[in-house]
Amino acid sequence: MSVVQSIDQALDARVGKSGIPRRAFDAALARTPERLAWLRARHADGALPLLRLPAKTDDLDQIAAAAGRLTGGASDIVFFGTGGSSLGGQTLAQLSGYGVPGLGLLREGPRLHFLDNIDPETFLQVLTRLPLINTRFVAVSKSGSTAETLMQTMAALAAVSDAGLASEIPGLFLGISVPTAPGQRNGLRDLLTAHGAPLLDHDPKVGGRYSVLSNVGMMAAAVAGLDVGAIRAGAGMALAPVLAGKPPQDVPCAVGAALAVAAAESGKPITVMMAYADRLERFTHWFVQMWAESLGKDGKGTTPVAALGPVDQHSQQQLFLAGPRDKLVSVVTVKTAGEGPVIDPALAAQAGEPGFGDKTVGDLVAAQSRAMIETFVSNGVPVRTFALDTLDERHLGELLMHFMLETIIAGQLMGIDPFDQPAVEQAKVLAKKYLLA
Repeated sequence: MSVVQSIDQALDARVGKSGIPRRAFDAALARTPERLAWLRARHADGALPLLRLPAKTDDLDQIAAAAGRLTGGASDIVFFGTGGSSLGGQTLAQLSGYGVPGLGLLREGPRLHFLDNIDPETFLQVLTRLPLINTRFVAVSKSGSTAETLMQTMAALAAVSDAGLASEIPGLFLGISVPTAPGQRNGLRDLLTAHGAPLLDHDPKVGGRYSVLSNVGMMAAAVAGLDVGAIRAGAGMALAPVLAGKPPQDVPCAVGAALAVAAAESGKPITVMMAYADRLERFTHWFVQMWAESLGKDGKGTTPVAALGPVDQHSQQQLFLAGPRDKLVSVVTVKTAGEGPVIDPALAAQAGEPGFGDKTVGDLVAAQSRAMIETFVSNGVPVRTFALDTLDERHLGELLMHFMLETIIAGQLMGIDPFDQPAVEQAKVLAKKYLLA
């Protein structure tokens, strides 16, 4: 089974005048064959390694071995990295319960910590309170020069050394960064190599926010006990229609990109990603970074917003329904009917809701997601839906690859390079300048 996308409830024929005009969508879709051909060419010549990752298996043993070293005897595993170096790993790890309210603290295996936002008080408390002898640290920086990751790694090395564990550093740390290029320094490699800690190579041609299927994301997935091969196989399902040369209307990522571009051209500058599953909460934030950093250039792009159902039906829904008609909403649902605790009829009667008797919590979530979608449409808010029978490694891998491909195609349709981030680089340079002043 695969992820099923539907755009029917986003177009004006169904939504009315505030829907996305069919003619705008058709015009955008008609421009996608050239972009799909470009993707096939880049897969064939290997110039875009992202496209080869779904079929890649020769690194899985290395990832499994490294994950085994990290988890063996560990109570805690801390990931250093920011942006794409962290969000992909978090998204995958959440499939095993990481970061899920209530469940996250109860999951088996080492506790996982992704310190992607460098708050000094938080970081000090973490280093002070962690049992360092049983803690492993994974530092991820593609360039090896990310200021946040370097400082975190330096501070952790110092803390471990101050605890009398300097000789244990090679077994407590792991780095992921690009190989050192001639004439260039790689601070993370220099730092960890000096302390005897191992490193894995980050592919120089895979950008950070596109790295979820590389060893960056796969390491977090393996540590979390997930089937990394199934994640990549699922990604291959999203890529398959592209490589098969199917017509654009039969390629979900092309359809999604055309819809997004048509929405932008039709006065809808906001893109909402709303998922109905706790284990997709990090996915919505991964999407926000992917979309914002890839497409927000040259005065173009649309603003991504993350939302989680049903909880955001009690907060952001008010704006989505009664605010400006400037949004395209994508809703991701997982089959929940019949799942979860069954409500006792006697308790339902006591609460004055006898109809709740013998229903499950999953029945309520299914009803809420259906009601939310129908309410959006009836109120003139265009909605695209993604339906998953189950949320597992294959389906999540497919969803992730879909949106990487959709982002690339949408960027090209908008005349944007979806792989660079010039504004981010400018801020990095200034931050280091001010730090050293």
